[in-house]
Amino acid sequence: MLRVCADPNNLPFSNDREQGFENAIARIVAGELNRRVEYHWQPQRRGFVRTTLNAGWCDVVVGVPAHYELVATTRPYYRSTYVFVSRRGAGTRPTSLDDPRLRTMRIGVEMTGEDGDNPPAVQALASRHLVDNMRGYLVYGDYSMPDPPRRVIDAVANGEVETSIAWGPLAGYFARQSSAEPLVITPVRSEADGRGVTFTFDIAMGVRRRDETLRTALDSALLRRASEIRRVLREFGVPLLPLGGAS
Repeated sequence: MLRVCADPNNLPFSNDREQGFENAIARIVAGELNRRVEYHWQPQRRGFVRTTLNAGWCDVVVGVPAHYELVATTRPYYRSTYVFVSRRGAGTRPTSLDDPRLRTMRIGVEMTGEDGDNPPAVQALASRHLVDNMRGYLVYGDYSMPDPPRRVIDAVANGEVETSIAWGPLAGYFARQSSAEPLVITPVRSEADGRGVTFTFDIAMGVRRRDETLRTALDSALLRRASEIRRVLREFGVPLLPLGGAS
């Protein structure tokens, strides 16, 4: 059995109908290990690792930042970046945080609601004195609705904002789902903006810190099934960068 900690309402990553790309990757890895996937479902909020993985309800979190200090991480299995989301017909599609056009635009950003732990776009735009241009959409969204994180993408399609900056896997998936307005994504130019804010991240799996046996097994499975995993990521519209820090 491969016991996975996952959010039941968090597409494109996971849901309790097992429709997310992390669900698909869990099946691939479990198959390589000759195990069956079993889920412990819990909304992914602050304290998620403590109350799921470290409480012993499950043994692996499929998507965490590489070197995440709360867990022991596997080898990274993909690398992605934050992106701008714009309407296809719009005349202005920013690619840089220093694009002067941003000063006259409403910019959708993901927010956690906690000042010291907001996603990088909030920090980067604030450092450029663009706080008044930002329109915040909570990362967790309205959990009573399906796919709550997608609101920051929908805001572009319905005209609430001219552009949004969002994590690539989220943006790539929901930009494809947009029916109101065709959307395009453009990677935020540069891995770091020169002010200590990073936009590009390696993603790995996480296990309990002392679970070296499972981590080693997952590392081997991720390596052997790497091409199949990347195919799943592409099918979900995840913007991929080469692993190993190349841009």
